[in-house]
Amino acid sequence: MKINNRGIQIISIPKIEERRGNLSVIENDTIPFDIKRVYYLYDIPTGSERGGHAHKDLRQFLVALSGSFDVVLNDGKEETIITLNKPYEGLLINSGIWRELQNFSSGSICLVVASEVYIEEDYIRDFDEFIKYVNRK
Repeated sequence: MKINNRGIQIISIPKIEERRGNLSVIENDTIPFDIKRVYYLYDIPTGSERGGHAHKDLRQFLVALSGSFDVVLNDGKEETIITLNKPYEGLLINSGIWRELQNFSSGSICLVVASEVYIEEDYIRDFDEFIKYVNRK
């Protein structure tokens, strides 16, 4: 499912169902980039927001492992809100997209799979700077 012309999309994660419980696997054929970093957000206080930045090169794949949260995406022209609440679906976010994570349910866990290791210079942390960046491209 494409969200906009920048290739933001919901990707189904293979799900193996059996009576002992379900299993989902994320491998390099699940997402369109090599995995360089994995981290997760948890114990997020009620009303807190995460994100609030864009990346110049890095691509991310977000999964709600538990609970739910909203991902507010902005490509500099249009804003889209996606609710993640299924551990067998993830949101691919390409570079050059502003993202904010909000409305975390109690006990929610957000898994982030990234195409690059942490490099501070890749971040755009000011929204006005982000708008200037996308308008230059």
